[in-house]
Amino acid sequence: MNPTALALLEQLRAAGHEAYLAGGCVRDRLLGLPSEDQDIATSARPEEVQRLFPRTVAVGAQFGVIVVMVSEEAFEVATFRADGAYRDGRRPESVTFSDAEGDARRRDFTINGLFEDPVSGRVLDYVGGRADLAAGIVRAIGVPAERFAEDRLRVLRGVRFAARFGFQIEELTWAAIVAGAPEIHAVSAERIRDELIRILLHPSRVRGFDLLDASGLLREILPEVAALKGCEQPAEFHPEGDVFVHTRIMLAMLPPEASLPLVFGVLFHDIGKPPTFQRDETGRIRFNGHEHVSAAMTREIMTRLRFSNAELEATEVLVRNHMAFKDVQHMRVAKLKRFLARPTMDDELELHRVDCASSHGMLDNHAFLLSRREEFASAPLIPEPLLTGHDLIARGARPGPRFKELLDEAQTLQLEGTLADREAALAWLNEQLARENGGQ
Repeated sequence: MNPTALALLEQLRAAGHEAYLAGGCVRDRLLGLPSEDQDIATSARPEEVQRLFPRTVAVGAQFGVIVVMVSEEAFEVATFRADGAYRDGRRPESVTFSDAEGDARRRDFTINGLFEDPVSGRVLDYVGGRADLAAGIVRAIGVPAERFAEDRLRVLRGVRFAARFGFQIEELTWAAIVAGAPEIHAVSAERIRDELIRILLHPSRVRGFDLLDASGLLREILPEVAALKGCEQPAEFHPEGDVFVHTRIMLAMLPPEASLPLVFGVLFHDIGKPPTFQRDETGRIRFNGHEHVSAAMTREIMTRLRFSNAELEATEVLVRNHMAFKDVQHMRVAKLKRFLARPTMDDELELHRVDCASSHGMLDNHAFLLSRREEFASAPLIPEPLLTGHDLIARGARPGPRFKELLDEAQTLQLEGTLADREAALAWLNEQLARENGGQ
């Protein structure tokens, strides 16, 4: 129990109000899990909450929600309420302040409709949430279709809770999720993105992926991934099956704490295969340039879902470069060092590992890169250059295409050990410029 949250509860009660921990933090404590938030539900009206605490932010006062700031911590304090009609699939048009039972019954799922007195340990359960926690069931409160019509995002939240906790979704709730999947487009891209991230970055990501698929939500949100179903692959390289099966196996092979670019890089790395699918004159299946098509599609999807530029760019790099690994054992040392020096290399290596392990099983390129990276570890992969543009200008060279070519060539020779120090580099430069100036 967060001691600051407990102090806020005691202060509310000392002023004559009911106050309890509410929702997810109660659920998580009963499951023996840590909880990020310590939300408080109270009979105090918003203006009373603001009078009690010196630092507050009225993030949703019209809905009874006040954020109380204590040092750098923020606590959501919400007045018990009942909701009016929902018109936009997200928020009620009006609220009336209510009691604890009324507040519980307007929430989404029974496992989120619990209140707790942290002093006595008493749990207030008006919706059967404790029984569903014990049975491992995600069940909508009241009529599922009505709950989901109020906030269309709840269908995704139901999938997330089932995946995260390993719960089953109650039959009527599941039917309402399937029926409500096409309505997910009423929800903002940002809210959909945030739920997708929570589902797919959790260690239970494959269970979440399967539920997204079975419910029809994957087809609605990521049709490019759903289109991987039935996209045949050459059996000699992909004995595991079609592109969808391959992608799912890769997700299952990722480490629990995989990064966002890595998870979405796996998800999107082959989405360019359906549009590039062809059979040559021998009947062999080919996907020429699919990595570039996949990268362009990745950019479109992540832009559509309002991912940050940093997340988009890091993911796009992984997708675009995932086929480059087939050539690593034939790269010159300089090119190999530049390849290994990319800031995304750890994630690229992991994507390559699961790409191979989920299909043909040949990990020789992965082992080669790990070995070479260890071999190069005694010095920076890309050291400070021995030559700079100032050296060329000092010798009369003019900036232009050849200017850059000389610097790149010098760096290549430096990376390969041909130019070991600055004296050797300057001698090489003088020789190059003399040759280009006709030996003068």
